[in-house]
Amino acid sequence: MAERGRPAGFRMSEEHRVKIQNSNILNALIEHAVGKREMSSTQVQAGLGLLKKCLPDLQHTTVAGDPDSPLIISAIERLIVKAKSADS
Repeated sequence: MAERGRPAGFRMSEEHRVKIQNSNILNALIEHAVGKREMSSTQVQAGLGLLKKCLPDLQHTTVAGDPDSPLIISAIERLIVKAKSADS
């Protein structure tokens, strides 16, 4: 039978560890937003502050092209999907 899991002494890269930590913050805030977790306002503010440090602020993103070969947008689509209910 094949062995399962990682070999002894395996260590994840620091980048991977940081991604896991950041996802834990985001998951906690999402759970609070959908009513699965109680958090104080201080905890929410701390979580939002930490997210601002690890996720880019997309409101300030600028898309700039090369003047010699301009960016051509062929289509803009908006896709609206129905969220799955918590029961399913």
